[in-house]
Amino acid sequence: MKNGLYSVHVALLDGRVGKGSGVVMFRDGKILGGDAYLFYTGSYFTKSDGTFRGEVLVQCHTPSPDGNLLFSSTEPVGVGVTGTFTDTTGTMNGTALVGKASQIFQATLRKLADTD
Repeated sequence: MKNGLYSVHVALLDGRVGKGSGVVMFRDGKILGGDAYLFYTGSYFTKSDGTFRGEVLVQCHTPSPDGNLLFSSTEPVGVGVTGTFTDTTGTMNGTALVGKASQIFQATLRKLADTD
């Protein structure tokens, strides 16, 4: 990924219902971001072919009033991600391990600002 602040829009796959939106910063191999209820921390590495791979830990910072979070676990959720990117956009696929079940998702990323 190119260093920057991105909007992120996530949708669950594999027949499950759920979506979420937030912001995420990719900078020099580190990932930081969040939304109204969750925050994300992690790391990634890019390859010269326009792809990236990483790991993210998603944690709740504020309880949701409707209890319908994308990853509705009170425990931190580990997520493995892979994706492709250009100078201003990206797509990301991932698998989150929520308890004993996995949730597969896809996300779109749009660059909002440079971080350098």
